[in-house]
Amino acid sequence: MRKIVAGLFVSLDGVVESPEKWHFPYLNDEMAQIIGDQMKEADAMLLGRRTYEEFAAYWPNPEPQAADLAGYMNGTPKHVVTTTLRTAGWQNSTIVRGDVPAALKELKERPGKDISITGSPTLVRSLLAGGLLDELRLLIHPIVVGWGAKLFTDGEQVPLRLLDSRTLETGVIHATYGRA
Repeated sequence: MRKIVAGLFVSLDGVVESPEKWHFPYLNDEMAQIIGDQMKEADAMLLGRRTYEEFAAYWPNPEPQAADLAGYMNGTPKHVVTTTLRTAGWQNSTIVRGDVPAALKELKERPGKDISITGSPTLVRSLLAGGLLDELRLLIHPIVVGWGAKLFTDGEQVPLRLLDSRTLETGVIHATYGRA
Protein backbone atom coordinates (compact mmCIF):
# COMPACT_ATOMS: atom_id res chain seq x y z
CA MET A 1 0.00 0.00 0.00
CA ARG A 2 1.16 3.50 -0.81
CA LYS A 3 1.97 5.99 1.92
CA ILE A 4 0.81 9.58 2.28
CA VAL A 5 3.92 11.54 3.25
CA ALA A 6 4.03 15.24 4.17
CA GLY A 7 7.26 17.20 3.85
CA LEU A 8 7.29 20.66 5.40
CA PHE A 9 9.69 23.47 6.22
CA VAL A 10 9.06 24.63 9.79
CA SER A 11 10.69 27.19 12.08
CA LEU A 12 11.51 26.61 15.75
CA ASP A 13 8.33 28.44 16.71
CA GLY A 14 6.24 26.18 14.47
CA VAL A 15 5.70 28.57 11.56
CA VAL A 16 5.15 27.02 8.14
CA GLU A 17 3.80 30.10 6.36
CA SER A 18 5.83 31.86 3.66
CA PRO A 19 9.01 29.78 3.91
CA GLU A 20 10.33 31.72 0.90
CA LYS A 21 10.90 34.58 3.38
CA TRP A 22 13.05 32.61 5.89
CA HIS A 23 14.02 29.21 4.49
CA PHE A 24 16.56 29.95 1.73
CA PRO A 25 19.57 30.87 3.92
CA TYR A 26 19.49 27.23 5.11
CA LEU A 27 19.09 25.58 1.70
CA ASN A 28 22.21 23.69 0.69
CA ASP A 29 23.08 20.55 -1.30
CA GLU A 30 22.35 18.35 1.70
CA MET A 31 18.80 19.69 2.06
CA ALA A 32 18.26 19.66 -1.70
CA GLN A 33 19.12 15.95 -1.68
CA ILE A 34 16.50 15.28 1.02
CA ILE A 35 13.87 17.20 -0.95
CA GLY A 36 14.87 15.47 -4.18
CA ASP A 37 14.70 12.04 -2.56
CA GLN A 38 11.17 12.71 -1.34
CA MET A 39 10.17 13.75 -4.85
CA LYS A 40 11.70 10.57 -6.33
CA GLU A 41 9.80 8.42 -3.82
CA ALA A 42 6.44 9.92 -4.90
CA ASP A 43 4.43 9.71 -8.09
CA ALA A 44 1.43 11.78 -6.93
CA MET A 45 0.83 14.93 -4.94
CA LEU A 46 -1.93 15.74 -2.48
CA LEU A 47 -2.63 19.43 -1.97
CA GLY A 48 -4.99 21.63 -0.04
CA ARG A 49 -6.81 24.36 -1.93
CA ARG A 50 -4.62 27.30 -0.92
CA THR A 51 -1.36 25.53 -1.74
CA TYR A 52 -2.87 24.27 -5.00
CA GLU A 53 -3.86 27.80 -6.04
CA GLU A 54 -0.39 29.17 -5.21
CA PHE A 55 1.34 26.36 -7.11
CA ALA A 56 -1.07 26.53 -10.08
CA ALA A 57 -0.35 30.25 -10.42
CA TYR A 58 3.43 29.74 -10.45
CA TRP A 59 4.51 26.37 -11.84
CA PRO A 60 3.05 26.42 -15.35
CA ASN A 61 5.34 29.42 -16.13
CA PRO A 62 8.14 29.47 -13.54
CA GLU A 63 11.30 31.52 -13.45
CA PRO A 64 14.05 30.03 -15.67
CA GLN A 65 16.07 28.71 -12.68
CA ALA A 66 13.09 26.56 -11.65
CA ALA A 67 12.54 24.93 -15.05
CA ASP A 68 13.81 21.48 -13.97
CA LEU A 69 11.49 21.35 -10.98
CA ALA A 70 8.61 22.65 -13.11
CA GLY A 71 8.66 19.45 -15.18
CA TYR A 72 8.02 17.42 -12.04
CA MET A 73 5.43 19.80 -10.61
CA ASN A 74 3.48 20.06 -13.87
CA GLY A 75 3.75 16.40 -14.87
CA THR A 76 2.92 14.76 -11.54
CA PRO A 77 -0.74 13.87 -10.88
CA LYS A 78 -2.19 16.26 -8.31
CA HIS A 79 -5.16 15.50 -6.03
CA VAL A 80 -6.69 18.64 -4.53
CA VAL A 81 -8.71 18.36 -1.32
CA THR A 82 -11.21 21.22 -1.36
CA THR A 83 -14.76 22.09 -0.54
CA THR A 84 -14.75 25.31 -2.56
CA LEU A 85 -13.08 24.66 -5.94
CA ARG A 86 -15.29 23.14 -8.62
CA THR A 87 -12.58 22.68 -11.25
CA ALA A 88 -8.82 22.28 -11.25
CA GLY A 89 -7.33 23.79 -14.39
CA TRP A 90 -3.66 23.03 -13.77
CA GLN A 91 -2.61 20.02 -15.83
CA ASN A 92 -2.89 16.58 -14.20
CA SER A 93 -5.09 17.91 -11.38
CA THR A 94 -8.25 16.36 -9.97
CA ILE A 95 -10.57 17.50 -7.20
CA VAL A 96 -11.09 15.31 -4.12
CA ARG A 97 -14.37 16.03 -2.37
CA GLY A 98 -17.20 14.25 -0.67
CA ASP A 99 -16.02 11.41 1.53
CA VAL A 100 -12.37 12.50 1.60
CA PRO A 101 -11.14 9.72 3.96
CA ALA A 102 -12.66 7.06 1.69
CA ALA A 103 -11.22 8.72 -1.42
CA LEU A 104 -7.75 8.90 0.12
CA LYS A 105 -7.90 5.30 1.32
CA GLU A 106 -8.79 4.26 -2.23
CA LEU A 107 -5.92 6.39 -3.61
CA LYS A 108 -3.50 4.71 -1.19
CA GLU A 109 -4.64 1.28 -2.41
CA ARG A 110 -3.82 2.06 -6.05
CA PRO A 111 -0.47 0.83 -7.31
CA GLY A 112 2.33 3.35 -7.24
CA LYS A 113 4.84 5.19 -5.15
CA ASP A 114 4.23 7.54 -2.20
CA ILE A 115 1.68 10.34 -2.31
CA SER A 116 3.49 13.52 -1.30
CA ILE A 117 2.12 16.60 0.44
CA THR A 118 4.03 19.88 0.22
CA GLY A 119 2.73 22.81 2.24
CA SER A 120 -0.98 22.45 2.97
CA PRO A 121 -0.73 22.60 6.79
CA THR A 122 -4.52 22.51 7.27
CA LEU A 123 -4.69 19.32 5.21
CA VAL A 124 -1.72 17.84 7.09
CA ARG A 125 -3.40 18.53 10.45
CA SER A 126 -6.67 16.95 9.35
CA LEU A 127 -4.94 13.86 7.94
CA LEU A 128 -2.93 13.45 11.14
CA ALA A 129 -6.06 13.74 13.26
CA GLY A 130 -7.89 11.28 10.99
CA GLY A 131 -5.08 8.72 10.98
CA LEU A 132 -4.49 9.04 7.23
CA LEU A 133 -1.01 10.59 7.24
CA ASP A 134 1.66 7.89 7.30
CA GLU A 135 4.77 10.06 7.70
CA LEU A 136 5.43 13.65 8.70
CA ARG A 137 8.86 14.77 7.48
CA LEU A 138 9.92 18.07 8.96
CA LEU A 139 12.91 20.22 8.07
CA ILE A 140 13.11 22.19 11.31
CA HIS A 141 15.00 25.42 10.71
CA PRO A 142 17.02 27.08 13.51
CA ILE A 143 15.11 30.34 13.33
CA VAL A 144 12.27 31.91 15.29
CA VAL A 145 10.15 33.62 12.66
CA GLY A 146 7.81 35.30 15.14
CA TRP A 147 4.77 35.58 12.86
CA GLY A 148 2.68 33.48 10.52
CA ALA A 149 0.56 30.36 10.37
CA LYS A 150 1.82 27.47 12.44
CA LEU A 151 1.75 23.80 11.63
CA PHE A 152 -0.14 22.96 14.81
CA THR A 153 -2.85 25.00 16.47
CA ASP A 154 -4.72 24.42 19.70
CA GLY A 155 -6.78 21.27 19.45
CA GLU A 156 -6.57 17.53 19.48
CA GLN A 157 -3.40 15.79 20.65
CA VAL A 158 -1.89 13.41 18.11
CA PRO A 159 0.85 11.17 19.52
CA LEU A 160 3.72 10.60 17.10
CA ARG A 161 6.87 8.52 17.18
CA LEU A 162 10.24 9.51 15.81
CA LEU A 163 11.22 7.24 12.92
CA ASP A 164 14.45 8.97 11.92
CA SER A 165 16.36 12.20 12.46
CA ARG A 166 19.58 13.88 11.52
CA THR A 167 21.11 17.31 11.86
CA LEU A 168 22.27 19.00 8.67
CA GLU A 169 25.40 21.17 8.37
CA THR A 170 23.25 24.31 8.55
CA GLY A 171 21.70 23.29 11.89
CA VAL A 172 18.42 22.26 10.26
CA ILE A 173 17.02 19.07 11.77
CA HIS A 174 15.42 16.58 9.41
CA ALA A 175 12.96 14.58 11.50
CA THR A 176 10.57 11.92 10.27
CA TYR A 177 7.57 11.01 12.41
CA GLY A 178 4.93 8.29 12.16
CA ARG A 179 1.86 7.68 14.24
CA ALA A 180 2.57 6.35 17.71
